Amino acid sequence: MRAPYFRNLQWVVPFRLSWRRQYSAVAWNRPRSHGPAWSTITSCIPRNRTFSVTSPVRTFLDAESTIYALSTAPGRAAIAVVRVSGPGCVQIYNALCPKGPLPRPRVAAVRTLYDPGTEPSTNSVLDSGALVLYLPGPKTVTGEDVLEFQLHGGPAIVKSVLSAISRTNRDDCLVRYAEPGEFTRRAFLNNRLDLPQIEALGDTLTADTEQQRRLAVRGASDALSKRYEQWRQQLLYARGELEALIDFAEDQHFDESSDKLVLSVASQVQALRVQIYLHIQNASKGELLRHGIKVALLGAPNAGKSSLLNRIVGKEAAIVSTEEGTTRDIVDVGVDLSGWYCKLGDMAGIRSEVGLGRSDAPVVIGAVEQEGIRRAKSRALESDVVIAVVSLEEGSEGKPYRLSVEPEVVDAVNDCVQAGKCIVVAVNKCDRLPASDRDGSLPSQVAGAVGSLFPAVPSRRIFGISCRAAQEGRVSEGCRDPGQIQGFLRGLIATFEEIASPSGIQGDEHGQYDLSYWEDSLGVTHRQSSNLQRCVEHLENFLAQTSPSKAPLTPNHESIEMDVDIVTAAEHLRFAADTLAKITGKGESGDVEDVLGVVFEKFCVGK
Repeated sequence: MRAPYFRNLQWVVPFRLSWRRQYSAVAWNRPRSHGPAWSTITSCIPRNRTFSVTSPVRTFLDAESTIYALSTAPGRAAIAVVRVSGPGCVQIYNALCPKGPLPRPRVAAVRTLYDPGTEPSTNSVLDSGALVLYLPGPKTVTGEDVLEFQLHGGPAIVKSVLSAISRTNRDDCLVRYAEPGEFTRRAFLNNRLDLPQIEALGDTLTADTEQQRRLAVRGASDALSKRYEQWRQQLLYARGELEALIDFAEDQHFDESSDKLVLSVASQVQALRVQIYLHIQNASKGELLRHGIKVALLGAPNAGKSSLLNRIVGKEAAIVSTEEGTTRDIVDVGVDLSGWYCKLGDMAGIRSEVGLGRSDAPVVIGAVEQEGIRRAKSRALESDVVIAVVSLEEGSEGKPYRLSVEPEVVDAVNDCVQAGKCIVVAVNKCDRLPASDRDGSLPSQVAGAVGSLFPAVPSRRIFGISCRAAQEGRVSEGCRDPGQIQGFLRGLIATFEEIASPSGIQGDEHGQYDLSYWEDSLGVTHRQSSNLQRCVEHLENFLAQTSPSKAPLTPNHESIEMDVDIVTAAEHLRFAADTLAKITGKGESGDVEDVLGVVFEKFCVGK
C-alpha cells in the first residue's frame, strides 16, 4: 500500500529560479489524490520567490501571495469594484484606511482611502467615499479572505487605488496583480467551484439570449458534478468487486459464483452506459442553445428567401430584386428570436443547370452561380433547421395560382431529410390567393400539394406567408398578422423547442421522473461531452470483455461459459472512471486504499 504523498516530507528549495524550472523536477511524482491536476497547481506559483517547504504543496502554492484586480469593466462608470483575495487583505486595508477600524465581516462600511506612502491628510485622499467589504475565508468566492473596494468609477481614482495597493507589498506577504482568471482558479483550488461550474460561469458572462442565460444557470449549480461523482463512485465500487476476485477468490467464500458476480457487475455497467449515452444526446442539444441554431433558407431563385430573411431580422440584410440569381454567396445573420439565438443563412437559389427563364427562353447557369448552388446545398446539410421556401405563381387554364417548386429544390430537401435535418416549409406569395382564402391558413389543395412534395414534413411545419404583404403592412380580413410572418415565427420557435427539448426521459419503477434531472444535461459543454464519449467507449470495451459465450450441453439446456480477463476488465472500469474525474477536475478512479476499502467493505466484514 503506497504511503500518502508528501507525508513527513521536509525539503527546501533555496534557489531563486524560474518557477517552471524550480518545480518541474517533482512533476513526475504527481500524487494521485482527489485534488486538482499538477499543471493547475504549478500555474499558481509566484515567480522569483524562495520557499521553505515543510507542508503539503497546496498550502504554500495557494496561500503565499495576495492578489488584486479590477473586477468591473474598465472605463468611466458610476462604480468600480476592486477585489483583493489572500492573507494580506487586512494588511492592505490598514494601509489604505488607517483612520477607520476594519469593518465587521460581511457588513459594508464607508471609508476614506489614503495613499499608503504618506501621512493621512486631505492631500493624500484617494477616494473620500469608498464602500468597503471584508469577507473572511473560507466561505468566500475564492475560499480565502476577500476584501472589496467599491469606488467612484472615474479612471483616475481606479488607477490611483490600484497603484496604492501595489505599494503595500512586503517581504513576508507578496501582493501582486492577479493573472487572468486567477480568482476563479483559486476558487477551484479551494473547492469553492469545480470545472463544470467554472465553465458555466464563462457561459453566464457571454450569454446574450434568454435561452443561453437559462443554460448557464443550469450549469452553475453542482447538479452535474454530483451526478458525475455518483457515476464515478459506481465504477469505483464495480472495480472493487472485480479486484476482490483477484485478491481473495482463492481463500474467501463468496455468496455467489465468480461468473455470476461478473455478470452482475456487467448488468450494472450496462445500465450506467445507457444513462451516459442519453446524457450525451441531450448535451448535443444543449450546444444548439449555447452556440446558436443554424437555419438555412433553401429554395429556387426569386422564391422569396432574401425577403423572408429581411422580415425576420427586421432590416435590409440581403438584397431583394426581381432579377433571378441576385444572391450568389451565403449571407449569415445572427438574430435573437424570443430568447433563441439563430444563425440565419440566405443562399443562392437552386435550379437546374439549364432551365427556362421567366420569358421561357433557355438560361445557362454560369460558373459563379453553380458554385453558389453547391455552397447552398452544403450549408443546408450543415444546418440544424432548413426552411424550404416555395412560392405561389400566377396560374393558367382558369387557375388563379400554381405552386412553383424546382425539382432541384425537392432533391436538396430530400437529402437534408436523409441527413436527419429538421425541415420547415414556407409557402411564400400567399397574397395571390383569392380574398376568401386569406384567413391565415393554407387552402387544403395547397397544403396537400406541399405534403405530396415533402412527405417527411408534418403539417404543423408548413406555413403560408407573404413577404410583400408584410413589407407593406397589409392585413387580410380575419387575420391581423401582416403576411402571417408572426405566425410563421411562432411555428419556427415551436420547432426550436422541439429539437432542443431533452430526449430519452425515463421514469422510475413507479413511472415518475424528475424533468430537471434531464434538463441539467443540456448544460454539458463540448469538453465534458468529449470525456463522456471516451467513458462510454471504455464501458463498451468492458462489456465486450465480459460478454458470456454460450455452449449448449443438451438440445434443451444451455450453459454459460465465462472466459474473462478480470485484470483487463477492471482496467477498463478504471479508465472510464478517470474520464469522469477529468470532467470535474477533482479525483481519479481511486488509489489502492480506495479500492481496497470497497473490497473489505463488501467481502471482509467481520473477518
